[in-house]
Amino acid sequence: MLKKMMILAAAGSVLGAFSASAADFYGTLQKIKESGTIVLGHRESSVPFAYVGPDQKPIGYSMDLCMKVVEAVKAELKLDTLNVKYVPVTPQTRIPLIANGNINLECGSTTNNLTRQQQVDFAHTTFITGTKLLVKKASGIKEVEDLKGKSIALAQGTTNERAIKETIAKLGIADVKILNVKDHAEGFLALETDRVDAYSTDHILLFGLISKAKSPADYAVTGRFLSFDPYALMLSRDDSAFRLVVNKTLAGLFRSGEIEPLYTKWFMSPIPGGSALNVPMDETLKTNFMVQAFPE
Repeated sequence: MLKKMMILAAAGSVLGAFSASAADFYGTLQKIKESGTIVLGHRESSVPFAYVGPDQKPIGYSMDLCMKVVEAVKAELKLDTLNVKYVPVTPQTRIPLIANGNINLECGSTTNNLTRQQQVDFAHTTFITGTKLLVKKASGIKEVEDLKGKSIALAQGTTNERAIKETIAKLGIADVKILNVKDHAEGFLALETDRVDAYSTDHILLFGLISKAKSPADYAVTGRFLSFDPYALMLSRDDSAFRLVVNKTLAGLFRSGEIEPLYTKWFMSPIPGGSALNVPMDETLKTNFMVQAFPE
């Protein structure tokens, strides 16, 4: 009898210890709980995903998704308040800042690919796009082959930079001058001031740049897709608990249909500081949302 009681007591201790540890948080969630602050990295000119609005605050489609995550984290950690710290990032700094833990979640227009997964992790896909060209209509440039003897601006550290350079090399397009820029704003300025003949990034971001241009009618997004770029919120590797909170939040938006008015707000309606992009949700993105609308 005594032996049986001892076994039951030991089992109870084990279960008690397991219950206590199960309630504990680790990694990013623990860091957020201890500090009372979640740190969001954001782009400054990735319209309409994350950019600095007229009131000088970061806004956009990805920012709205991240704020949904902030509310979910606050509920998960049972916090009365949760401070949000915003840190601007560029194509060159976004991955290192996530990898070294300086930001908890990157809210921008970052492509999820296998190379980047060696350093960071990604949540569910929130948009699908690809590399195209932005030109002035009067340039006569229709496809990448038309860049022969011309110049193009490319943001360093982007998948678009790689796609353009690989395509130029593969097709043997001669005498293409490349101007390296730090971000989309600098790339568009180079095009606007005729320092280059084209700027290239994901097609949806090019429409975003046009929406904020002084003379939108002067510009055109042109050419075939030169890459496949699925966007996702970026977070640290090896942190399944935090990733689960993020993915549960996104899956809930996809499942409930809340993602549709968010899409309309940023892609089909006038946006702060610019005009409407008027880019309808295509069937590929609709299917993506359906596939990722995992049940609870």
